[in-house]
Amino acid sequence: MKTPLTQLLQIEHPIIMAPMFLVSNVAMVKAAMQAGIAGCIPALNYRTLPELREAITELKAAKTENGAFGFNLIVNKSNLKFPEQLKVCCELGCNFFITSLGNPKQVIEEAHQNGTLVFCDVVNLEQAKKVERLGCDAVIAVNNQAGGHRGSLSPQKLIEELNEVLSIPVISAGGVGTKVELEEKLNFGAVGVSIGSPFIASEEAGVSNEYKTACVQYGANDIVLTQKISGTPCTVINTPYVQEIGTEQTWLEKLLNKNKWLKKYVKMLRFLKGTNMVTKAATEATYKTVWVAGPTIEYSKAIEPIAKIIERFV
Repeated sequence: MKTPLTQLLQIEHPIIMAPMFLVSNVAMVKAAMQAGIAGCIPALNYRTLPELREAITELKAAKTENGAFGFNLIVNKSNLKFPEQLKVCCELGCNFFITSLGNPKQVIEEAHQNGTLVFCDVVNLEQAKKVERLGCDAVIAVNNQAGGHRGSLSPQKLIEELNEVLSIPVISAGGVGTKVELEEKLNFGAVGVSIGSPFIASEEAGVSNEYKTACVQYGANDIVLTQKISGTPCTVINTPYVQEIGTEQTWLEKLLNKNKWLKKYVKMLRFLKGTNMVTKAATEATYKTVWVAGPTIEYSKAIEPIAKIIERFV
């Protein structure tokens, strides 16, 4: 299937394996490229720059003719590692970047000097027009069915609204767990899709078997929004522990968030605390476990190889 996305990335199928914090890894992206799609890893999955360099080098060596790889950069002020991560990625090279949660101006400028594509996460038309003006190559339309940090609009409404105004391609993120749902998003006007949650329960994913098993055992009705991770609503599996701690900010956080001078510091602290919580949950199962996932885990019926999961869509 040929679309503007397959042409942009020189891939066989119009699919990006979405970057997932602590889940995405080199083994998953290698398998994605071998199956003819693109794979993306959050740069924050690597604690040090040498680890990031090693990952890029390994992916470049494994690059296939009909596959592509990229990195996700969190570009808000909470991520103090961002400038150096961008520098390393541009120095060693990758096929594309996906930017999230902030102003992508620096990424677009530096990436384009090296011929690297930049796709920007957006949840509405206002954000999309801003990143188009900055010169990004495509937008990733994060809808209300996405896992992790999601938007508020339905896939159809968001895709159609963006296509009416933008002159750059729209990639849909969220709500794709089957081939039928993929084709639906293309019919709405997307040039491709970004798929994340169905790949958590994969053999290659570097998370605990308990996390993978939870994605098989729980379903769409078990996904809830929480503000406990980053301060921005994020979808997680509604485990007994999540039910116990609740999903809302504390009264103090709500109070401080009303102060425009303190708001960013509150969000930074919540981001750091929430990141540590998710990091522990991804690698070990305890009573205090928080697993990030989206409603498309509904279609995960077993822990399978990446290649078999991709067959579901193509």
